[in-house]
Amino acid sequence: MSAADLPIPMLVLIAIVVLYLINSIKILRDYERAVIFRLGRALTPPKGPGIIFVFRPIDQMVRISLRQDVLEVPAQDVITRDNVTLKVNAVVTLYVVDPNAAAIKVANYVYQTSQFAQTTLRSVLGEVELDELLSHRDKLNLKIQTIIDQRTEPFGVKVISVEVKQVDLPEQMLRAMAKQAEAAREARAKILHASGEFDAAQKLVDAAALLATEPMTLQLRYLQTLTEIGVEKNTTIVFPLPLEMMTLFNKLGATATAAALEKKQ
Repeated sequence: MSAADLPIPMLVLIAIVVLYLINSIKILRDYERAVIFRLGRALTPPKGPGIIFVFRPIDQMVRISLRQDVLEVPAQDVITRDNVTLKVNAVVTLYVVDPNAAAIKVANYVYQTSQFAQTTLRSVLGEVELDELLSHRDKLNLKIQTIIDQRTEPFGVKVISVEVKQVDLPEQMLRAMAKQAEAAREARAKILHASGEFDAAQKLVDAAALLATEPMTLQLRYLQTLTEIGVEKNTTIVFPLPLEMMTLFNKLGATATAAALEKKQ
């Protein structure tokens, strides 16, 4: 019997069955899984990837992506332990490890994770001081990631990283930190300058001790200085005087002063 010999109702029925079967075919990509609810009960394990059959209306399908997803946490008002008010936002990276749990145990796992991230960010950063927040950010990121991951594990979501993205400080706090940094640099500069002066003084003491062993070396230094001055085009004339003459002048001055005092008495 050919298809033309079949009655019209039979042909219509066959066409409906064929269209139903074609419509039941679903194709899932390699990163997708399908949670099938048959008569309201979830089938395990989840289906896919590839071709699967979803027989409606007894079957209902929920697609779950297994790819990593980046969730940006909105800026949160945080008061640190040292009473500094600031705004902090973060980025959370997550993916689904259990499609059935993500479809059954939570209405929207992305929204749920976002709320957990916001509350955890405020609570963790509120327990530290500003200096610790700025200098130990990696440790705080790991702590926040661990807490969020523990809370999302029951509904099949794995949080692999949390990064504090930006910390907005008040304007007066920025000015105070700038003054603090400037004062610290000035203190280091003064310490460095004093250290240089001490080293220079120590070298001068060593040089004086060395020159004292040979008096003629001081005269040689005079001559070397005259040579260096003579290289430059100037009109400066330098007359070096031996230190012995200066000592003699000092003694004569002291003697004259003593004699004058005796005459007055």
